[in-house]
Amino acid sequence: MTTNGPPPTIDPVTLEVVRNALAGIAEEAGAALRRTAYSPNIKERVDCSTAVFDPDGAMVAQAEHIPVHLGSMPASVRAALTTFGTLEPGDQVLVSDPYAGGTHLPDWTLVGPVHDEHDRLLGYAANRAHHSDVGGSAPGSMPAGATEIFAEGLRIPPVRLVRAGEEDRDLVALLLANTRTPRERLGDLRAQVGANRLTTRRLRELAAELGAEGLAAAMAATLEHAERAVRAALRALPAGTWQATDVLDDDGTGVGPIPLQATVTIEDGRLICDLTGCADQVPGSVNAPRAVTVSAAIYVLRAVVAPDVPANDGAQRPLEVRTRPGSVVDPRPPASVAAGNVETSQRIVDVLLAALAQAAPDRVPAASQGTMNNTLLGGTDPRTATAFTYYETLGGGVGAGPWGPGADGTHSHMTNTKNTPIEAFELAYPLRVVEYRLRTGSGGAGAAAGGEGIRRVLEAHTDDAIATLMTERRVSAPWGLAGGEAGAPGRNLLVRDGVETPLAAKTTIRLQRGDRLVVETPGGGGFGPAPTSPPAADPDA
Repeated sequence: MTTNGPPPTIDPVTLEVVRNALAGIAEEAGAALRRTAYSPNIKERVDCSTAVFDPDGAMVAQAEHIPVHLGSMPASVRAALTTFGTLEPGDQVLVSDPYAGGTHLPDWTLVGPVHDEHDRLLGYAANRAHHSDVGGSAPGSMPAGATEIFAEGLRIPPVRLVRAGEEDRDLVALLLANTRTPRERLGDLRAQVGANRLTTRRLRELAAELGAEGLAAAMAATLEHAERAVRAALRALPAGTWQATDVLDDDGTGVGPIPLQATVTIEDGRLICDLTGCADQVPGSVNAPRAVTVSAAIYVLRAVVAPDVPANDGAQRPLEVRTRPGSVVDPRPPASVAAGNVETSQRIVDVLLAALAQAAPDRVPAASQGTMNNTLLGGTDPRTATAFTYYETLGGGVGAGPWGPGADGTHSHMTNTKNTPIEAFELAYPLRVVEYRLRTGSGGAGAAAGGEGIRRVLEAHTDDAIATLMTERRVSAPWGLAGGEAGAPGRNLLVRDGVETPLAAKTTIRLQRGDRLVVETPGGGGFGPAPTSPPAADPDA
């Protein structure tokens, strides 16, 4: 929808009712996807996201799921529409290609049109789910040391998975032939199809109440309202330009540190995030596709400027993101990108927050852990003689802010998943959780302390497990703010026969039965100078 011309005539009550109805549709679709999925990664960790789009492909509502999914999902919808033009009722388009609307290869996105009984286009249903194995050189499809996207798994351009309501069996056969866990992939994929069908049904019901024209007008009004609210919030902040720098530790191939530079400008109801000063793309997989970079900037806009404004494409209209093709935040194919989505996105948030802290010091916290601590294991389950793949991101310390201390042991910024309950974990995989606790003392000191990281120890109960760790903030520390101290960096270890061996931040290794994999996640940065203790009293005085 464009902003030209007068806004649609929608009374405030109808606008609020429809806005919440659209968000409710997205939430219900997400619940259905989670309930019907096969993998613990989706049904337990909720590594999936759902959204509703208008007939022009603008996102009008989203479930409160994963920021890195949702901010980049409009690129997948645009890729589907650009490829196919007109989609017929019952079609669903699948895409994962990071250079055609995707983020990284394990994220499979489904986009389907929604028509009413007269075949009038009402909008689009879309969802994204992280599939825990899509091929590639290591289980989990995020191999450390990959230097081309081809090593990271099956790359899916926009293709019709469902035509007029019928699944393309040949395409499904191709997909399942390129994963270590085909049964799980099929179950998760069909759960995605079902979630979009639920969105279709609910959107038709809403159109039956409002009429197709009324629904379209309400969608347009929702976008206009969000845009006006964000512009007003930006005008309430000081105008100016601010800069910040941060680093990625390394790319997994020996290149690092990798500098990121951000320049943010607030002017006349606009936020410009200039990332053209970031380093060139690198051989390893920390390259972040532009859709991921834009997603991180959208998150920062919403978190700092307008946290209460509805999350839709209208709220993003005041944002301009500038990147340089061929850089680590806008790579050219066939650069590897698996960690760009999960690790570099976090650092883009960090550097943009550091810049905005200068403009709005009362709204920005110290750095949170700055990594998703990706942990992947795969091999053969001796209990069933079948392949398994496990994927999880681990929480850590949240940065403290002017409002108080940071939360302990939780996900932050671009991830919003849960953890896998130990009972579900040990039922699904030939692995055991030996230790799972907060990492005491890892939060940065300050007037408000940073949150504590986590210590998680996994033990292999199979002879052929391959483990990958894709982590950050193992060298650079999450920075404190306003005089607060940095949080403790994370640490990765292998324990074999009682001997601890440090592991690199990004590594793929083979585990023996009884080996233990230790991941200690970073703490959050502190905020404000730490209080000093008064001198001890002199007992002889």
